[in-house]
Amino acid sequence: MPDGFTRTPSGRTVIRLDDVERNLLRSLSEQVIAFVSPDDDGDARDPLAILVGIDDASEVPADPALARLLPDAYKDDDDAASDFRRFTERSLRETKAAHARAVGEALVRSGEKVTISGQEESSWMGFLNDARLAIGTRIELTDDNHDELAELPEDDPRAGLLDVYDWLTYLQETLVQLHLDDLS
Repeated sequence: MPDGFTRTPSGRTVIRLDDVERNLLRSLSEQVIAFVSPDDDGDARDPLAILVGIDDASEVPADPALARLLPDAYKDDDDAASDFRRFTERSLRETKAAHARAVGEALVRSGEKVTISGQEESSWMGFLNDARLAIGTRIELTDDNHDELAELPEDDPRAGLLDVYDWLTYLQETLVQLHLDDLS
């Protein structure tokens, strides 16, 4: 497995990626942007709602992966959950899209060695987490079935997605470990 994220002696955060890895991350960032971006077709919302960034109404997404990325804040109170979602979901979607966009931009401007700033580290962590959650939900990964999914035949599409999930998990772990090392 590649080195993941490392810290240079000068304190910069870097990761070395080959063309396949860089293109995969760029593709994933584009997919996350498309997946989480708010739907503003025709934007018939109230102008004040647009100005302050709220939606007229908001429901739990029907897509299980999107529902995983945008969970209810209140499990036992549908009205409170709906109100909370109405006031926060648009901002959450925009933040997730911005994280994915920042990762994509970092990959476009970089070659094999990708150097990210402290502010970009937050975007990378958010993006890696969102991509992992979406993929994990798509392949129906649970705490109990990882080993079972790892035994899937290579021609099963979930096998490749599990490999991507595991790689993203590794990248996220190396980035988190840098932060933990900074605290000690």
